[in-house]
Amino acid sequence: MRAMRFEEYGGPEVLRVADVAAPEPGPGQVSVDVAYTGVNFADLKARSEGYRVDALPYVPGLEVSGRIRALGAGVEGLAVGQEVAALTASGGYAEVALADAVTTFPLPEGLSPRTAATLPTVMPTAYALLHSVGRLRAGETVLVQGAAGGVGTVAGQLARAAGAGRVIGVVSSEVKAAYAKRYGYDDVVLADEFDAGVRELTRGRGVDLALDPVGGETLRRTRESLAVFGRLVSFGNASSAPAWQVGQPELYPTGLSVAGFSILGLAQTAPHALRELAERAFAVPGVELPVTAEFPLTEAAEAHRLMGSRTSTGKLLLRVAD
Repeated sequence: MRAMRFEEYGGPEVLRVADVAAPEPGPGQVSVDVAYTGVNFADLKARSEGYRVDALPYVPGLEVSGRIRALGAGVEGLAVGQEVAALTASGGYAEVALADAVTTFPLPEGLSPRTAATLPTVMPTAYALLHSVGRLRAGETVLVQGAAGGVGTVAGQLARAAGAGRVIGVVSSEVKAAYAKRYGYDDVVLADEFDAGVRELTRGRGVDLALDPVGGETLRRTRESLAVFGRLVSFGNASSAPAWQVGQPELYPTGLSVAGFSILGLAQTAPHALRELAERAFAVPGVELPVTAEFPLTEAAEAHRLMGSRTSTGKLLLRVAD
């Protein structure tokens, strides 16, 4: 089968097509004939920094859609030939991918594989950030960094559906601001000046809940934008800054809370909790995540270049099956 993999860390050019053996599912796993693969920022960090890479060569890819090819021992409730979407530990940039049965979801009637490939990482992540970890309450003000990305696009809509009083997005350009305003955001501010924008929009009060995938200095500034008793959820480190620290001096005076979330970590430590979370997220009606760019599998490097340019919005996909 064809797979896109890298044998060394570096820029998008290290992604190369390879002819490799199709994987066979182990106990509790399924193999999937892949139709589409989602592109995530974690794939770029794996390629450039070795993020969550256990050995080289490495095939990236954390989410796929397609048809079940084979079942491993002990798998129940799924069938060969069934259309599914699945979260994968890696290996999604290939014609056949492995997934744990517990994080493999049959497609409901009417949902296309193309749309399904956008869901496995983004929907559960956005839902968890707002509800399971962020504990959003109706009427509260929410701030979302990266509002024009995949998680940001969904988080704005989910916050609105949950009854948030005001949803503020942070983006890097006016083009992205116009995009984000179509997906649940009341206000969108530019990243360079978001602190002042938040103070103005909230009349100095700050926000009740903030979601940050950037880390580093942006994470610090986001924390400083919290209202009394505000909550901050970190769910990434796109800045590649050193690990952040926060303690009593920052949290005690106004009763702040800081939490973290990783869908990949949850998949490894509590996959059944992830499945329950995903099922709740997928049940929310009316949420859109537009596919704004699609590339053939063999052009995965171009998809990485686009995402790495920080100019993309919505979701990027790789088309695997013809």
